[in-house]
Amino acid sequence: MHRLGILLSGRGSNFLAIHQATETGLLPDTEIAVVLSNKSDVPGLAAARERGLPAHHIPVAGRTPAERDLEFIQRLQQAEVDLVCLAGYMRLLSPGFVAAFPNRILNVHPSLLPSFPGLDAQRQALEFGVKVAGCTVHFVDEHLDHGVIILQRAVEVRDDDTAETLSARILVEEHKAYPEAIARVLSDRYHVEGRRFLPRGGDLR
Repeated sequence: MHRLGILLSGRGSNFLAIHQATETGLLPDTEIAVVLSNKSDVPGLAAARERGLPAHHIPVAGRTPAERDLEFIQRLQQAEVDLVCLAGYMRLLSPGFVAAFPNRILNVHPSLLPSFPGLDAQRQALEFGVKVAGCTVHFVDEHLDHGVIILQRAVEVRDDDTAETLSARILVEEHKAYPEAIARVLSDRYHVEGRRFLPRGGDLR
């Protein structure tokens, strides 16, 4: 059984999409082992507890990044997770955190990276005038929205789009892309050449 650790800071919609995928068989032999949040009162943490999942708030106030991340690392290791999934976790991970789970931390970002990293990606895309936006699931490294890309999904930008309407359509694709990317990584049927995520021994889909 594959075990996932989820980190979140807000509503947890991608966490819920991942959880549903484990329940419906889209992610077979996979379970969510623990849900962790740097905020105590967010809907995502409440949703995890409602579903009977181990869910913990890890305080960050007055702590150094190293101290904060050490507790996250310890919780994840205690839960024996195979993969760490950031689901709206709004803090950069320290190099020590990344090193503790090499090529085992995933994130989803609401743009076609490397375009528009960071906050307000959808607004950045609209202001730049792109005709196609989307989402990216990638490995996490020490840099912001920078790791090797696992998969992307494109979304057409409409002339009447606002940041909110574009965000909503991208989010639909995030909920499909994240479980698919998790399945690809857990299959171990891939290799990385430079920055390219490539299938090994057949199609990953």
